[in-house]
Amino acid sequence: MRKYDAVIFDFDGVLVESVDVKTQAFAALYAEYGQEIVEKVIAYHLQHAGVSRFDKFRYFQEVLLGKRLSEEEEKMLCVQFSELVVDAVVVAPWVPGAKEFLERFYKEIPLFIASGTPDDEIKEIVNRRQMSHYFVSIHGTPAKKAEIINTIWNKFGFERKRMLMVGDAVADYEGVILTGICFIGRVQHLDKNTFPESVHVIKDLCMLHHYV
Repeated sequence: MRKYDAVIFDFDGVLVESVDVKTQAFAALYAEYGQEIVEKVIAYHLQHAGVSRFDKFRYFQEVLLGKRLSEEEEKMLCVQFSELVVDAVVVAPWVPGAKEFLERFYKEIPLFIASGTPDDEIKEIVNRRQMSHYFVSIHGTPAKKAEIINTIWNKFGFERKRMLMVGDAVADYEGVILTGICFIGRVQHLDKNTFPESVHVIKDLCMLHHYV
C-alpha cells in the first residue's frame, strides 16, 4: 500500500540540475556593478532557493543597489533572465533517479510540480523537455508554494498527511509547514544541509521510491 496519494515536486534542483544555470544568469545580470555585488547576489539567490525571481530582483535593486525598482525595469530584468535560462534549463541534466521515478509512478500516483519559476515559463520548459505527461498539473509563480499546495488540495481533496512535497529549499519547507503536508528535502551536498534536523533529506531521487 502506498504511503502517499500525491507527490508534489519543486523543479530546479529536485527534478533537474538547473540551480547553477540560474546562479550564472543572476551573476551575468549584475556583473556591471562589480564583483562584490555579484557575490552578494549569488549568496542571496542560493540562500533563498525556491523564492520567485521577482522577489529577488526587488531585493537586489532596492537593498543591494539602493534603487527603486520600477515595473518597467522589473519586466526588463525578467525578460533578460528568461532569455539567459530557458534554453539552458531545457537541456540541463536530470537529478539522478528523477526520470526513473516519474516513469515508474506517474500512472500510479498523481504527480504535480510547484515551482518558483513563472507559471508560463515552467510550463514551456516542462513541455520542451517532454515531461508534461508525467504530471496532473504544473504550477509556477506568482503563487507561493503554500498557495499551490492548497490549490491542489482544494481541487482533489487529498488527505493532507497523505500528500508529500519534495523540495530543495527553505521556501518549499515553509510551504509545507503552512499547509500541513509531508516533506522530504533533496540536498545534493549533505554537508551543506540547511534544513532542520527533523527533516528527512536525500542526496538524489534514486531511493525516493522507498518513501512513497
